[in-house]
Amino acid sequence: MLEKLTTEARNPASEGIDSLSAMGIAKLILSEDEKITSAIASELEPIAQAIDVITERLAMGGRLVYLGAGTSGRLGVLDASECPPTFNTDSSLVIGLIAGGPSAILDAVEGAEDSIDMAIEDLAGIEFSEKDVLVGIAASGRTPYVLGALDYARSKGAFTIGISCNRDAALKTSADLSILPVVGPEVLSGSTRMKAGTATKMVLNMLSTGVMIRLGKTYGNLMVDLCATNEKLIQRSINIVLAVTDLSRTEAEESLSRCGGEVKTVIACAQLGISPDQARALLESVQGHLRRAIVLGSTELDGNELGRTGLESTAGGKK
Repeated sequence: MLEKLTTEARNPASEGIDSLSAMGIAKLILSEDEKITSAIASELEPIAQAIDVITERLAMGGRLVYLGAGTSGRLGVLDASECPPTFNTDSSLVIGLIAGGPSAILDAVEGAEDSIDMAIEDLAGIEFSEKDVLVGIAASGRTPYVLGALDYARSKGAFTIGISCNRDAALKTSADLSILPVVGPEVLSGSTRMKAGTATKMVLNMLSTGVMIRLGKTYGNLMVDLCATNEKLIQRSINIVLAVTDLSRTEAEESLSRCGGEVKTVIACAQLGISPDQARALLESVQGHLRRAIVLGSTELDGNELGRTGLESTAGGKK
């Protein structure tokens, strides 16, 4: 039945692609890619539902687990691996599993995507539980490794989400919620690393970014929870502090050093005129949401409950 899938169909627009110039090929691929955003737009409701569910589960101690084979698996691993440096999350909070294990990220592992047992073993290996959310990714919607994982996750009582680029994807019956951006036949028949892969990456971006925003990992559109592990990110931390507060660059650098590189702590100190320990306690009381912390801290300061005992060099900030 593979030939009946949208992702496997021949695209009439590209049947003569091998006779086109380089410019003609580029234009044709771009014209097909322009269909991706409208396909995703039709799935905004389930995407938003997924963000809400994942946020709730993570806030209660659960994990987000991406699972797929081939390109789908690699995209899940990629999105998971970007969360720690971007949002300063523990590497165990968002996990990417690919059929065939880590070696399959670079090299195809024959037969791995057809193994249901391997899917169950991979989930059992991370002690997957009812607290977690599984996002099964399969462009075709029929990959046995993904279907087996979704069924296993549901049997454990976990919430399951399926992502496919076929409207009648088999994974719909194995997932509690389905996200199905149907992008149409690929420029190269069956090459789902193209439109389907791009659509999948966009959906995963929306899920992880939306969840992290809801969990308080940002302040406006600033990544205030980033982990400064290199010179670029150190400079970004400084620039974020400068964008939000009235500190000079020297003061921002000194404050980040005093606060262990914690951007949120520096901003809370600067905005509220409180000490780093007070800032950390305040942030903890609102589950790390900086905006909530500033609002709560301002209210408490009005009532003289906190007192202005903060860093003298970090007094004052922008709204």
